[in-house]
Amino acid sequence: MCNISDKNDKNDKNDKNDKNVKNVSNDNYDKMKKTLSLILTLFCASLQAQYPISPVPFTSVKLSDFFWSPRLNASRDVTIPLAFSKCEETGRYDNFVNAARHLADPTQEFPDTAWTFSFDDTDPYKTIEGASYLLQTYPDATYKGRRLDKYVDSVIAIIAGGQEPDGYLYTARTKSPSKRHEWAGARRWEKVEVLSHEFYNLGHLLEAACAHYQATGKRNFLDVAIKYADCVCRETGPGEGQLKLVPGHQIAEMGLCKLYLVTGDRKYLEQAKFFLDMRGKTSRKDAYSQAHKPVVEQDEAVGHAVRAEYMYSGMADVAALTGDTTYIHAIDKIWQNIVEKKYYITGGVGARHAGESFGRNYELPNASAYCETCAQIGNVYTNYRLFLLHGESKYYDVLERTLYNALISGISIEGDGFFYPNPLSCREEQHYARQPWFGCACCPSNICRFIPSLPGYIYATHGNNLYVNLFMGNTAEMKVASRNITVRQETAYPADGDIKIRIEKGSGEFNLCVRIPGWARGEVVPSDLYSYADGKQLGYCIKVNGKEIMDERTALKNGYAVISRKWKKGDVVELCLDMEPRLVKANDKVADDCGRLSVERGPLVYCAEWPDNEADISTYLLNRRPVLEMGRNITITEGHQAQSITTKAQTLSIGADGKLKTKDATLTLIPYYAWDHRGQQGGMDVWLPWSVGAASATHIKAEKQADNGFFK
Repeated sequence: MCNISDKNDKNDKNDKNDKNVKNVSNDNYDKMKKTLSLILTLFCASLQAQYPISPVPFTSVKLSDFFWSPRLNASRDVTIPLAFSKCEETGRYDNFVNAARHLADPTQEFPDTAWTFSFDDTDPYKTIEGASYLLQTYPDATYKGRRLDKYVDSVIAIIAGGQEPDGYLYTARTKSPSKRHEWAGARRWEKVEVLSHEFYNLGHLLEAACAHYQATGKRNFLDVAIKYADCVCRETGPGEGQLKLVPGHQIAEMGLCKLYLVTGDRKYLEQAKFFLDMRGKTSRKDAYSQAHKPVVEQDEAVGHAVRAEYMYSGMADVAALTGDTTYIHAIDKIWQNIVEKKYYITGGVGARHAGESFGRNYELPNASAYCETCAQIGNVYTNYRLFLLHGESKYYDVLERTLYNALISGISIEGDGFFYPNPLSCREEQHYARQPWFGCACCPSNICRFIPSLPGYIYATHGNNLYVNLFMGNTAEMKVASRNITVRQETAYPADGDIKIRIEKGSGEFNLCVRIPGWARGEVVPSDLYSYADGKQLGYCIKVNGKEIMDERTALKNGYAVISRKWKKGDVVELCLDMEPRLVKANDKVADDCGRLSVERGPLVYCAEWPDNEADISTYLLNRRPVLEMGRNITITEGHQAQSITTKAQTLSIGADGKLKTKDATLTLIPYYAWDHRGQQGGMDVWLPWSVGAASATHIKAEKQADNGFFK
């Protein structure tokens, strides 16, 4: 294994020769970094204006939220260090070192000696991306006693060493050309449409390098990424003599669009569009990789869910940046198909273990739900981009549901345990538990990069409009209609629905557009896939400087309360959302949920789990008129409590005489994200029997799932 500490020491000694790391005092260095960050933020914002709506970048938002700040702290203290340590332990860095050794001496080859994947290079890329976001929130973060930024620089130096002179960067081939990884193919790009993941690796490299550049102002990683992108653009494309190929696993499209936004070089945008335009027109024509027909003709979400969501995100990017309306029409149809027929109540997507894929319309099983963590991150990416295209709150309604449920269930509250699939039902004999890591580490490393980026999802601007999309404690700086504005948000959301938005600095006339979540407007999701079953009518109120203003000035437009006024420093907007537990039923076409109800409160979906209930979870039957009440705070882990919801129910059993017996009971529920933190001695269910026909008087045994080998 590569000795990182030795390399770090060498890098420290050579910092004075590094054109990107200046020999200055820590104070001056921090000042320089802040200045560079501001310049880059403004630069990137000007480029991103090519989207109809511009996000307020993560570099401009400082989180101070009771719910999310601990998760960012866990990223800093646990998850990112864990990911870097796993890169060290599992030979991810060795791959680059050995590639460099082969390039220096072609007689040396270093074939794989352990169970590896052709996309292992992406784990360091994704972890660097997460660390880059993290440095904006915690500039003094450290790893193994060293400044985190210095450690990241040392890893980038290792990665750069494995790059071939023409820019090609793929260690699965370079380190051992004659005894290469079995998925790699005999020549470059030979299996890129199938298993090599050369373009997939490129995509994650570009995403990480752009984030690192935006966060630090350093070009050391960006230059590596540009060199590989240029290699791909030279060898593949529509021109004479170029190879006509598409990525077997999408994400290069997203990365190339991001590189275009950072560099302004249009060839990267054109390459992204080429990859999308050629899909379904090469030798790869299967639905698994969304290559069954041209992307602009697709109208249903099919195939591998992660691949699909990354492709839809890339389509949205290309649509926005080129103005190609055919892309917009296609992605709108696909999105509608998902939210109408293929979307779990937890916000999960990707129903099947087989092929890690979307199922048929309304195929939403609970116990066998796959809902890969990576697919949930991809779903957030897609809906985020569709909001930037269309400016409608429904996309954030979907994003928020996924974020607070199916996505963060994929990582433990402590930050050191991970789910690959995220089922909605579990039985004791499955011994289902978050794992400390996976051989296929795509989900842990993906969530490493996502959580620290969250501040960039809260706000957006467009002309005279400032959008407030997520409710989290934070302070943010932005430019609205050429005015410099600082906003502070105070809230205990999702524990309650009270949000304060304060103008800290700046003044002027603009529209404050505050998202009113669908759940507060009586809409579970933007379709008839789910609906409320309790007959409650919740509402909300808005106050400006203590005075309620529910009139034409707060007209609801595209799901936003639009408050138009001349703002001044000290103005306070209060949004008060009624937040009561709600009962939800599924469309009758969802077979697995017939006769069952689920429970949610605000953005949180709840589940019944064994530690809080006396009987087997599968034997509970809800009353015909369930009454939901807020229960006690339950300690999930040290330092984290979750408020429970209780309801009266009955437990069913078969007596010694063979007759059905019932017993009055109280059923206790906790937020879905919090399940599986207290052992595996029992079951869990999101959808609870309400009809006798859906109930069981005996333990329901777990379905045995085919093992795809990835999530061990």
